[in-house]
Amino acid sequence: MDPTETAFSSADDLENALWRAEAAHVDHQKRAGRSHLFHRFSEDDTWPAWYASYMVAEQTGSDLPA
Repeated sequence: MDPTETAFSSADDLENALWRAEAAHVDHQKRAGRSHLFHRFSEDDTWPAWYASYMVAEQTGSDLPA
């Protein structure tokens, strides 16, 4: 894996990465003192950016977002 690039070799790989990002984001919301229920709509309208940062960091071995 090239640490300067991110890619998914299949839809399943991307789906699994999204599930991992979802689980990590729920933990992030809990640490921030926010409800993880409906977090994408009611409390964190920047969740796509957070997911993207998480998925890129996971693939490149960078620090995961807090």
